[in-house]
Amino acid sequence: MINVIAVIDIGKTNKKIFLFDEGFNVVSQNSIQFKEITDEDGFPCDDINSIENWIKNQIEEIQTIGKFRIKAINFSTHGASLVYLNKEGERIMPLYNYLKPLDLKEFDGLYNSNEGVDEFSRKTASPAYGMLNTGLQMLSIKKSKPKLWKQVASILHYPQYLSYLFSNKITADFTSVGAHTATWDFDTMQYHKWLSEENINLPEPCKGNEATIVDVNGEEIAIGTGLHDSSSSIIPILEQEKNKDFVLLSTGTWIIAMNPFSKETLTQHQLKHNCLCFMTPEKQQVKSSMQFLGRIHEVYLKSLSDYFNVSIDRHLDLELNKTLCLEMIDQNAQVFLSEGIDTDFEAHNEYLQKFLSYETAYYQLVYEISKKVVAGLDLISDENATFSNVFISGGFNKNEMFINFLTLLKENITIKISDCKNESALGAALLMKKYFKK
Repeated sequence: MINVIAVIDIGKTNKKIFLFDEGFNVVSQNSIQFKEITDEDGFPCDDINSIENWIKNQIEEIQTIGKFRIKAINFSTHGASLVYLNKEGERIMPLYNYLKPLDLKEFDGLYNSNEGVDEFSRKTASPAYGMLNTGLQMLSIKKSKPKLWKQVASILHYPQYLSYLFSNKITADFTSVGAHTATWDFDTMQYHKWLSEENINLPEPCKGNEATIVDVNGEEIAIGTGLHDSSSSIIPILEQEKNKDFVLLSTGTWIIAMNPFSKETLTQHQLKHNCLCFMTPEKQQVKSSMQFLGRIHEVYLKSLSDYFNVSIDRHLDLELNKTLCLEMIDQNAQVFLSEGIDTDFEAHNEYLQKFLSYETAYYQLVYEISKKVVAGLDLISDENATFSNVFISGGFNKNEMFINFLTLLKENITIKISDCKNESALGAALLMKKYFKK
């Protein structure tokens, strides 16, 4: 029987389970997608009941087959998602979607009593994102659903809730509370005082390598507390590079540039240009630039496909045209993206009328995305510090146009394609490595 660490890796689209052996190779994996349901307002949200059942069934099935012995289970999920439990430990609300609109005017009182929106956002390293700030989610429910709020005994971020399903322990971790939640004060490195003023009690975060030994279907298994997927994805490279300076570009729906070596506190200027801080499992800040550029790429792939009557995967067949890249940079046109922070994430077919071919339209889109990414890289660099290595993980690390634009726009960097696969799951597994020996 092969000893393994199981990692439940929950993205917005794909829900996965990985089994890692003692060499941290993936020896088994499974993936599934669930149809969304709707919350009480009719807004789409994850079907948490089905996800829970799938996770429990997957673990039980692995144990029953008997090919693998699970030594530990850990969890990696997308952020900005909360679960509310009553005093009986039962979930009492849907898993609300972080894309659900939230009126920021609701929180004028919070911002005004904490030195204004700019300073509060700087201190908490949390741009005013609405539902993406889980602290605002809590406050919104407290105000808008007082009867339900009275039943709330515990509030867990998504990874800790999945851990709770096995451990029955109320926990928090630094990567989740540090991910644009508006609950953590990065100046004092503790929960912000507004939580106690609102009588909101959250669990004290613990370090990511802590686990609880639990009986799971008759077998003793170490249950990790889980972590935020973006923060988890940087762990394998930190371990591989052994404190050599680098930046990780995590690319997917979000393109997030993460600098774990920044020593400077977040500035107002950085904050106003889509920068924030994440945290490592050891409570260290990770200066980051977070942009919804993968989403823009995704919606325009569909629009380009329809407009030019080609396959939605046509971009995968394009050969790298270095001359066209140089022409795009020389022209420096702006078609698809705004000058500042993008707030429009829908495709506009009228923009495509400017182009005679699919190729030029796609290159222009990737050029504008690349230019935004380079601006983000510059913003998260400390004043007197430089980095030369940029690791790219996720879907864009296979995009030759994107990589070529980056090297042309920022000539002093070396692009490295991360040879780690499934980084967020691997990061969660690495934190549990000591339990192979127990």
